[in-house]
Amino acid sequence: MEDVLDVYRRPYDARRPQVCLDETSKQLIGETRTPIPVACGREARYDHEYKRNGVANLFMIFEPLAGRRRVKVTERRTKKDWAECVREMVDEMYPDAERIVLVMDNLNTHTPASLYDAFPPNEAKRIADRLEIHYTPKHGSWLDMAEIELGILGRQCLARRIDNRNELTREVAAWETKRNAANAKANWRFTMDDARIRLRRLYPSIED
Repeated sequence: MEDVLDVYRRPYDARRPQVCLDETSKQLIGETRTPIPVACGREARYDHEYKRNGVANLFMIFEPLAGRRRVKVTERRTKKDWAECVREMVDEMYPDAERIVLVMDNLNTHTPASLYDAFPPNEAKRIADRLEIHYTPKHGSWLDMAEIELGILGRQCLARRIDNRNELTREVAAWETKRNAANAKANWRFTMDDARIRLRRLYPSIED
Protein backbone atom coordinates (compact mmCIF):
# COMPACT_ATOMS: atom_id res chain seq x y z
CA MET A 1 0.00 0.00 0.00
CA GLU A 2 2.73 2.44 0.95
CA ASP A 3 4.57 1.68 -2.28
CA VAL A 4 1.53 2.76 -4.33
CA LEU A 5 0.94 5.82 -2.16
CA ASP A 6 4.58 6.78 -2.63
CA VAL A 7 4.07 6.61 -6.42
CA TYR A 8 1.09 8.94 -6.14
CA ARG A 9 3.30 11.54 -4.42
CA ARG A 10 5.52 11.90 -7.48
CA PRO A 11 5.09 15.05 -9.58
CA TYR A 12 3.98 14.88 -13.18
CA ASP A 13 6.73 13.78 -15.54
CA ALA A 14 5.94 13.22 -19.23
CA ARG A 15 9.01 11.00 -19.52
CA ARG A 16 7.71 8.71 -16.77
CA PRO A 17 3.89 8.99 -16.86
CA GLN A 18 1.94 7.50 -13.98
CA VAL A 19 -0.74 5.21 -15.39
CA CYS A 20 -3.39 3.15 -13.62
CA LEU A 21 -4.88 0.07 -15.28
CA ASP A 22 -8.00 -1.87 -14.36
CA GLU A 23 -10.77 -3.82 -16.03
CA THR A 24 -14.43 -4.65 -15.58
CA SER A 25 -17.17 -6.52 -17.38
CA LYS A 26 -20.44 -5.34 -18.87
CA GLN A 27 -23.36 -7.66 -19.50
CA LEU A 28 -24.90 -7.03 -22.92
CA ILE A 29 -28.68 -6.78 -22.60
CA GLY A 30 -31.16 -6.71 -25.48
CA GLU A 31 -34.80 -5.68 -25.46
CA THR A 32 -37.64 -8.18 -26.04
CA ARG A 33 -40.07 -5.37 -26.82
CA THR A 34 -39.50 -1.93 -28.32
CA PRO A 35 -39.17 0.65 -25.52
CA ILE A 36 -41.68 3.51 -25.38
CA PRO A 37 -39.71 6.76 -25.75
CA VAL A 38 -39.94 9.69 -23.39
CA ALA A 39 -42.79 12.12 -24.04
CA CYS A 40 -44.17 15.28 -22.44
CA GLY A 41 -45.10 14.38 -18.88
CA ARG A 42 -44.07 10.74 -19.30
CA GLU A 43 -40.81 8.95 -18.71
CA ALA A 44 -39.38 6.40 -21.11
CA ARG A 45 -40.67 2.89 -20.49
CA TYR A 46 -38.84 -0.40 -20.81
CA ASP A 47 -40.18 -3.90 -20.47
CA HIS A 48 -38.89 -5.80 -17.44
CA GLU A 49 -38.07 -8.77 -19.66
CA TYR A 50 -34.80 -8.79 -21.58
CA LYS A 51 -32.46 -11.11 -23.41
CA ARG A 52 -28.84 -11.81 -22.55
CA ASN A 53 -26.34 -11.23 -25.34
CA GLY A 54 -23.18 -12.24 -23.51
CA VAL A 55 -20.57 -10.23 -21.67
CA ALA A 56 -17.91 -7.78 -22.87
CA ASN A 57 -14.73 -6.72 -21.08
CA LEU A 58 -13.47 -3.16 -20.66
CA PHE A 59 -9.86 -2.20 -19.92
CA MET A 60 -9.40 1.24 -18.40
CA ILE A 61 -6.03 2.96 -18.93
CA PHE A 62 -6.04 6.15 -16.85
CA GLU A 63 -3.33 8.77 -16.37
CA PRO A 64 -4.65 10.72 -13.36
CA LEU A 65 -2.16 13.60 -13.40
CA ALA A 66 -2.84 14.36 -17.07
CA GLY A 67 -6.60 13.76 -17.09
CA ARG A 68 -6.21 11.27 -19.91
CA ARG A 69 -7.85 7.89 -20.31
CA ARG A 70 -8.44 5.21 -22.92
CA VAL A 71 -11.04 2.45 -22.69
CA LYS A 72 -10.52 -0.68 -24.73
CA VAL A 73 -13.49 -3.02 -25.25
CA THR A 74 -12.65 -6.68 -25.76
CA GLU A 75 -14.59 -9.90 -26.02
CA ARG A 76 -12.65 -11.51 -23.16
CA ARG A 77 -10.05 -10.69 -20.51
CA THR A 78 -7.41 -13.34 -21.09
CA LYS A 79 -3.65 -12.95 -20.67
CA LYS A 80 -3.35 -12.16 -24.36
CA ASP A 81 -6.07 -9.51 -24.16
CA TRP A 82 -4.22 -7.83 -21.29
CA ALA A 83 -0.91 -8.10 -23.13
CA GLU A 84 -2.32 -6.50 -26.27
CA CYS A 85 -3.81 -3.70 -24.17
CA VAL A 86 -0.39 -3.03 -22.60
CA ARG A 87 1.32 -3.11 -26.00
CA GLU A 88 -1.09 -0.45 -27.28
CA MET A 89 -0.45 1.63 -24.18
CA VAL A 90 3.32 1.43 -24.67
CA ASP A 91 3.45 1.93 -28.44
CA GLU A 92 0.43 4.13 -29.16
CA MET A 93 -0.33 6.14 -26.04
CA TYR A 94 3.20 6.69 -24.72
CA PRO A 95 5.68 6.01 -27.54
CA ASP A 96 8.11 8.68 -26.27
CA ALA A 97 8.06 7.79 -22.58
CA GLU A 98 11.27 6.47 -21.06
CA ARG A 99 9.34 4.28 -18.64
CA ILE A 100 5.65 3.96 -17.83
CA VAL A 101 4.94 3.83 -14.09
CA LEU A 102 2.07 1.33 -14.05
CA VAL A 103 -0.24 0.80 -11.06
CA MET A 104 -2.63 -2.14 -11.14
CA ASP A 105 -4.08 -4.88 -8.97
CA ASN A 106 -2.49 -8.30 -8.66
CA LEU A 107 -4.89 -10.27 -10.85
CA ASN A 108 -3.14 -13.37 -12.19
CA THR A 109 -3.16 -12.05 -15.78
CA HIS A 110 -1.44 -8.78 -14.81
CA THR A 111 2.15 -9.98 -15.03
CA PRO A 112 5.05 -9.65 -17.49
CA ALA A 113 4.67 -13.40 -18.03
CA SER A 114 1.45 -12.66 -19.91
CA LEU A 115 3.50 -10.69 -22.43
CA TYR A 116 5.53 -13.81 -23.15
CA ASP A 117 2.32 -15.80 -23.66
CA ALA A 118 1.18 -13.28 -26.25
CA PHE A 119 4.33 -12.22 -28.10
CA PRO A 120 7.74 -13.58 -29.19
CA PRO A 121 10.39 -13.25 -26.44
CA ASN A 122 12.15 -10.22 -27.96
CA GLU A 123 8.87 -8.33 -28.31
CA ALA A 124 7.69 -9.31 -24.83
CA LYS A 125 10.96 -8.11 -23.28
CA ARG A 126 10.84 -4.86 -25.26
CA ILE A 127 7.42 -4.08 -23.81
CA ALA A 128 8.28 -5.24 -20.28
CA ASP A 129 11.41 -3.07 -20.23
CA ARG A 130 9.21 0.00 -20.74
CA LEU A 131 7.22 -0.70 -17.57
CA GLU A 132 7.80 0.09 -13.90
CA ILE A 133 5.06 -1.98 -12.25
CA HIS A 134 3.54 -1.29 -8.83
CA TYR A 135 0.83 -3.64 -7.52
CA THR A 136 -1.94 -2.75 -5.10
CA PRO A 137 -2.09 -5.14 -2.12
CA LYS A 138 -4.61 -7.94 -1.78
CA HIS A 139 -8.03 -6.47 -0.95
CA GLY A 140 -6.57 -3.05 -1.77
CA SER A 141 -7.73 -2.58 -5.36
CA TRP A 142 -9.40 0.68 -4.21
CA LEU A 143 -5.90 2.15 -4.36
CA ASP A 144 -5.98 1.81 -8.15
CA MET A 145 -7.38 5.08 -9.51
CA ALA A 146 -8.46 3.29 -12.69
CA GLU A 147 -11.03 1.48 -10.56
CA ILE A 148 -12.45 4.84 -9.51
CA GLU A 149 -12.57 5.96 -13.14
CA LEU A 150 -14.39 2.75 -14.08
CA GLY A 151 -16.98 3.60 -11.43
CA ILE A 152 -17.52 6.99 -13.08
CA LEU A 153 -17.81 5.32 -16.48
CA GLY A 154 -20.40 2.96 -15.05
CA ARG A 155 -22.54 5.75 -13.62
CA GLN A 156 -22.27 8.12 -16.58
CA CYS A 157 -22.37 5.70 -19.50
CA LEU A 158 -23.06 2.07 -18.65
CA ALA A 159 -26.00 2.26 -16.23
CA ARG A 160 -28.49 1.13 -18.87
CA ARG A 161 -29.14 -1.69 -21.29
CA ILE A 162 -26.63 -1.96 -24.13
CA ASP A 163 -27.38 -4.56 -26.78
CA ASN A 164 -24.07 -5.53 -28.39
CA ARG A 165 -20.31 -4.99 -28.31
CA ASN A 166 -20.27 -2.59 -31.28
CA GLU A 167 -22.79 -0.32 -29.58
CA LEU A 168 -20.84 -0.56 -26.33
CA THR A 169 -17.62 0.43 -28.13
CA ARG A 170 -19.30 3.48 -29.71
CA GLU A 171 -20.85 4.66 -26.45
CA VAL A 172 -17.64 4.21 -24.47
CA ALA A 173 -15.61 6.02 -27.14
CA ALA A 174 -18.00 8.99 -27.00
CA TRP A 175 -17.72 9.10 -23.19
CA GLU A 176 -13.92 8.86 -23.39
CA THR A 177 -13.70 11.72 -25.92
CA LYS A 178 -15.92 13.99 -23.84
CA ARG A 179 -14.13 13.26 -20.57
CA ASN A 180 -10.68 13.70 -22.09
CA ALA A 181 -11.78 17.01 -23.61
CA ALA A 182 -12.79 18.13 -20.12
CA ASN A 183 -9.28 17.20 -18.92
CA ALA A 184 -10.82 15.43 -15.92
CA LYS A 185 -7.94 14.69 -13.53
CA ALA A 186 -7.91 12.81 -10.25
CA ASN A 187 -7.29 14.67 -7.01
CA TRP A 188 -5.85 11.89 -4.82
CA ARG A 189 -5.84 12.91 -1.15
CA PHE A 190 -5.25 9.68 0.76
CA THR A 191 -1.64 9.92 1.92
CA MET A 192 0.81 7.64 3.68
CA ASP A 193 0.23 9.55 6.92
CA ASP A 194 -3.52 8.97 6.55
CA ALA A 195 -2.91 5.26 6.02
CA ARG A 196 -0.78 4.94 9.15
CA ILE A 197 -3.52 6.55 11.23
CA ARG A 198 -6.73 5.19 9.71
CA LEU A 199 -5.37 1.73 8.91
CA ARG A 200 -3.07 1.36 11.90
CA ARG A 201 -4.62 -2.05 12.69
CA LEU A 202 -2.86 -3.37 9.58
CA TYR A 203 0.57 -2.42 10.87
CA PRO A 204 2.53 -4.70 13.20
CA SER A 205 2.65 -3.79 16.85
CA ILE A 206 6.27 -3.61 18.02
CA GLU A 207 7.06 -3.54 21.69
CA ASP A 208 10.45 -2.67 23.15
